[in-house]
Amino acid sequence: MRLIRALGRRTPGRGNQALRSSAMSQKQHLVDANYRFIAASQEVNARISQRQQSLSLYVSLVVGLLAALVALKPGAGSHELPIEWLVLGFPVASTCLAFLNYKAERAITNLRHFMSTLERLGNEGSELPSYNTDPKWAHGANRARRFHDYAAAVLVASGNAIGIGAMLRIYPERMANNPVMVWITIVIAVASFAALLLIPRWSYRPTQA
Repeated sequence: MRLIRALGRRTPGRGNQALRSSAMSQKQHLVDANYRFIAASQEVNARISQRQQSLSLYVSLVVGLLAALVALKPGAGSHELPIEWLVLGFPVASTCLAFLNYKAERAITNLRHFMSTLERLGNEGSELPSYNTDPKWAHGANRARRFHDYAAAVLVASGNAIGIGAMLRIYPERMANNPVMVWITIVIAVASFAALLLIPRWSYRPTQA
């Protein structure tokens, strides 16, 4: 009887210990908030790097198009080449740059919303400064990042102006016979320029918890 009572007393303790060990094993498989925050921060840095690379890609495309215009300057057989369609490469490149910048900005905004949620965990009393939840820091970062969009807009305006000017200078007769291509190029270039200036509207803004 004493042995049975002793075993009965020890069984609940062993059960609790088993529950604790199973709970600890489950927690070990969970990704903690610090790791998630670090991963999101690294993703933000990667998106910022992609925005810088998109500027380099745009400059390379514009330089390549200008080189093609110069290489195909009027000469023997140049009238047979569809030079008019080459001018569309400049607004197409600027439109791609606008799309890439918009994608990166939306991704950065989404990631910073996620990071702000993590920063609020256990910081209800605002004991620690928060980069993503405090408007003072967030708005300062947005103002600094806005100059990237201004730089992209300046590149788009100058790239399209140089491309259209070179096309009119090298192929005046061809462009005079196809004014529609010139106007299509101008309209698309202006639209991409305006889109780059509007991208800061989708920048991250802190929200209340």
